[in-house]
Amino acid sequence: MENVFDAKDAQNYIDRINKLIEDTHGLWGKMTVDQMLAHCCITYEMVYEPEKHKKPGSIAKFILKRFVKPKVVGEKAYPRDSPTSPQFLVTGRKNFNDEKKRLIGYIQKTQQLGASAFDGKESFSFGKLNSNEWNNMFAKHLNHHLSQFGV
Repeated sequence: MENVFDAKDAQNYIDRINKLIEDTHGLWGKMTVDQMLAHCCITYEMVYEPEKHKKPGSIAKFILKRFVKPKVVGEKAYPRDSPTSPQFLVTGRKNFNDEKKRLIGYIQKTQQLGASAFDGKESFSFGKLNSNEWNNMFAKHLNHHLSQFGV
């Protein structure tokens, strides 16, 4: 799996994003390319702008940690047409260029902060994660959706 904290791998994600154009169509799923970019930004918003999102309650957090976390932070890729958590649903069209710029900025910020900034960092939904778990979560989510749009 790629390492989002590595400059070369982070640049690879940015290069893939820069191959997208406003009318790129997904190979599966219902999202438009602008919605996909906004959807990918949500993972980073929960790290850098947590006030934008409602934290899960104690019962929901227990369920997320127990049943969802292993699938999200593990190394196994997401299958096509995986269900989307309600917090990650994007409705309506978004500004393609704005969302592209935001996502690239988040990738750059994450890479520049480095793995040490994420080791033991509290996740919005899963509690404390080590840097490898953060990497897996970021990398496989990006890979899943960039592959969905053929880049």
